[in-house]
Amino acid sequence: MPMSPREVVRAAIRFQSPDRLPVDMGSLGYSDMFGIGLEHDSERRRTGSGRDEWGCIWSRTEMANMGQVKGHPLTDYSMVADYPFPDPEDPFIYDRVAEALKAPEASFKYVGVGQFMVLFERMHSLMGFENVLAGLYLEPEAMAVLADRIVDYNVAKILRCGELFGDRIQSYGGTDDWGTQQALFISPDKWRDFFLPRYRRIYDAVHSLGWDCRLHSCGNVTEAIPMLIEAGLNDINLQQPKALGIDAVGDRFAGKICFTSLCDIQHTLPVHDRTAIVDEAAHLLRRWATRRGGFIFSDYGDGTAIGVPDDIKRVMFDAFLENDPYRGASGPAHPALEAVGA
Repeated sequence: MPMSPREVVRAAIRFQSPDRLPVDMGSLGYSDMFGIGLEHDSERRRTGSGRDEWGCIWSRTEMANMGQVKGHPLTDYSMVADYPFPDPEDPFIYDRVAEALKAPEASFKYVGVGQFMVLFERMHSLMGFENVLAGLYLEPEAMAVLADRIVDYNVAKILRCGELFGDRIQSYGGTDDWGTQQALFISPDKWRDFFLPRYRRIYDAVHSLGWDCRLHSCGNVTEAIPMLIEAGLNDINLQQPKALGIDAVGDRFAGKICFTSLCDIQHTLPVHDRTAIVDEAAHLLRRWATRRGGFIFSDYGDGTAIGVPDDIKRVMFDAFLENDPYRGASGPAHPALEAVGA
């Protein structure tokens, strides 16, 4: 009997031999996964700009994207201990989760709850990017207080979700972009000293519930991957595989962590070179997937922002399914093909 969407995703993440490639391509009409944001109510959530639940002020231009924080409420390092945080037990969050769970459970999808801005991104949204980078070296005690308070908030939300929903949820994920085009924003030694133990606290809480840990991180984050694995991360969403080096990442990490990925959103997809897309899809599966699992094919959520129309996404979709490393030649057709159409 074929695996359910939930089973195939979990098998890929845990290297337990999925029977086909897991697919998360909602823009084309198919996904084995369902994500639920752990969101408070705020002006920014309702309108896309303005104040969020942390007091950060978001602004957007006419360009189609999520915008960025232009107003940082922590204007001095002395504010970090007493600045009011959102309530991690806010009923608004969990009422939304309870309602949202009905749809994926009916279709046996893999359900993940997501925390926008897990740790580093939340730090610099509150205080400003340059101030956080400087503070890690010049005001380390204040930065430790801020980081620990954010970790405490995240852990409280995770455990509250576990208390209310248990194994109806399969993973906790979030976002923390960590790299420039060349390297991490900070030295690997500083990352190991400051951030590794704090991610470990978050991921220990997730694993205590039997869930998987997932993280999106853009840029060349190669040197963070072994430390994230050490902290307990199970699956990393990398959308710029060329920035990291497909072969280099495969050599070091294939079989040690699951990759959620696609053709490069910066160097490959926006160019619309169909041959390059097909070749890169096959290359990624050869180098990052293993026979036991380790790869999920996933969309980039905003094709408009990077100039990738659905017909180009379909070229990529067909290439990944054609090179599916898990489905036997005599097995049934991939369910995504029927959902998306010929």
